[in-house]
Amino acid sequence: MPPRLPSLDLLRGFEAAARHLSFTKAAQELHVTQSAVSRQIKTVEDQLGVRLFRRMNRALLLTEEGQTLARAVGGALAGIEQAVARVSALDAERPLTVTTSVSFAALWLVPRLARLREAHPDIDVRLAANNEIADLQRDRIDVAVRFCEPAAAPRGAVPLVGEDVFPVASARLMRDRARPLRTPADLKHHVLLHYDNPNGDWPWLTWQEWLLALKVPGLQPAGTLTFNHYDQLVRAAVDGEGVGLGRAPLVERYLKSGELVAPFQDRVTVTRQYYVVVAPAAGGQRRVKQFVDWLLAQAKTA
Repeated sequence: MPPRLPSLDLLRGFEAAARHLSFTKAAQELHVTQSAVSRQIKTVEDQLGVRLFRRMNRALLLTEEGQTLARAVGGALAGIEQAVARVSALDAERPLTVTTSVSFAALWLVPRLARLREAHPDIDVRLAANNEIADLQRDRIDVAVRFCEPAAAPRGAVPLVGEDVFPVASARLMRDRARPLRTPADLKHHVLLHYDNPNGDWPWLTWQEWLLALKVPGLQPAGTLTFNHYDQLVRAAVDGEGVGLGRAPLVERYLKSGELVAPFQDRVTVTRQYYVVVAPAAGGQRRVKQFVDWLLAQAKTA
């Protein structure tokens, strides 16, 4: 009886690890943890009853069995991607499915979709905004815009735009003579709008770090409001509910319209960037290229 074939997800994890000779780089490409890739490899080895990698102190090497499997799996996955691309080309009339974070969708992409209709009226878009990283192949997604460190950007990802962070307040709040906002110390008269960050993944978006940078670490504000969605925080800032931390390019249209004002000169440029990622199965479609070119042009005019 032939051995049971490992699942496609397990084989994809093995192929990425074999190609990079690194569990860490494979995890970055697949947007999973290094330990998840390690468990996938162990599962494949247990199912096949052979060792696929030699784990050295500073290196990862394929065994002879691993080399044989890597050649076969790499070719098979390439064939699957080509077949999916051909099938997707036949299905090009369906809406172009785009995924990105909720905040980027609400504050940057959605306000520009009318321009897309003007430039490409034949492209219908289905927007799947989600703060979880989607599997492009499994979820039949054509294009993703992801915010990540350059080292974690998927293979073939195209840089779209970087991000700066700085305090912002509504124009109405800035005109409040009873509560001036001329220096960082004046923040004590105002409510500070916080973005919920329970895991500490976004230190540059915390007021604690910013008050240190503004040289008022012990400042006690008039109050605080906390939001678990960034677009809600921006809406509260525009409505004059308090002072928030703006993220360019997400707040650029509010700055241009005058609805938001940056009261101080201080800015922090974060190392993460937004990247455009095209699903392998969609890479050959004309409408996908047009959409990506349009995104890049929009980023330059932001």
